[in-house]
Amino acid sequence: MTTIRARILAVGTSNPPNYYSQKDILDLFRVANPMVRSMFQASHIEGRHLVLPEPGEDGIPRESQEMLLRKHRKWSLKLAKDAIEKTLQQEGLTTEDIDYLCCITSTGLMLPGLTAMFIKHLGFRVDCHRTDVVGMGCNAGLNGLNPTANWCAANPGRNALMICCEVNSALYIYDDTMATGVVNSLFGDGCAAVLLRGEPADKRLRPSVADFYSHIIPEAWGAMRYNWSPDHGKFSFYLDRDVPYVLGIHAETPVDGLLSRNGLKRRDIHHWIVHSGGKKVIDAIKYNIGISEHDVRHTVNVLRKFGNLGSGSFLFSYERLVQEGKIEPGDRAVMMTMGPGSTIETALLQW
Repeated sequence: MTTIRARILAVGTSNPPNYYSQKDILDLFRVANPMVRSMFQASHIEGRHLVLPEPGEDGIPRESQEMLLRKHRKWSLKLAKDAIEKTLQQEGLTTEDIDYLCCITSTGLMLPGLTAMFIKHLGFRVDCHRTDVVGMGCNAGLNGLNPTANWCAANPGRNALMICCEVNSALYIYDDTMATGVVNSLFGDGCAAVLLRGEPADKRLRPSVADFYSHIIPEAWGAMRYNWSPDHGKFSFYLDRDVPYVLGIHAETPVDGLLSRNGLKRRDIHHWIVHSGGKKVIDAIKYNIGISEHDVRHTVNVLRKFGNLGSGSFLFSYERLVQEGKIEPGDRAVMMTMGPGSTIETALLQW
């Protein structure tokens, strides 16, 4: 009997046009705190694509909560349009060929969600099945890939598209505190789209999505969260300083669960696609699951060039792995994302 599995056919990414070095951002917002400046200028991030406002009368950019939500809607549409076109043209498809649409975001509140907006403006069919995954954070790309892959397996030959669209600059507040500096020094704006279809294996290097394994750490529930800041009149994102260590300590649990369920050992994995959560997070994951600097080369590169892109970061790394051209038939990969909850998500790919 022929096995039908969801296969990844193509990935496309996009970013806003304006690129800022870390020093550019410090100068733009006149950050004086020497500890914050030192954190920004650490070498693991060179710069980021961001949508930042023009300076006000006092020379410092400012945005209200209403302006931030408007920015999220506007740039989600712009970035998604670009990423979708790049993805679909690889297979000679258009948005009219998509039967299932899953959109993921944690950087803006919308009702209706991104799927409805994209169907209205980007030419998807009105009978397209859709799912919005909202507010799950950086791990959410794999939370969305799971139902998307399952839908493909249940509907062979039909096309599904998942879009991770994060305008992280729509969460920024600006002051000289370390808590704000941690967030503002890390995140960038970007979008990634991935095309899947349920079909049997063939000779093309298109990986099947073989399995998923999740692990949540309830005692670290508040380590990554949104707060309302009365001083600024905006939502802000909070990151606990112990996040890298908590994620690192628990990383083995989902990885070993995923592999053992599929009769595999860590030595059977040829590629590791890890979320670009930050240098300390990457180092903690690398140390605790015993993978090398080479294994996380694409993760580190994405962090260096783009910062933390939220839910789509792992697809930026996957795109670079494919472009590298070193995947062989029979190779396996583990995808790994981490985020609020605190949560670690994993997936197994098989070429």
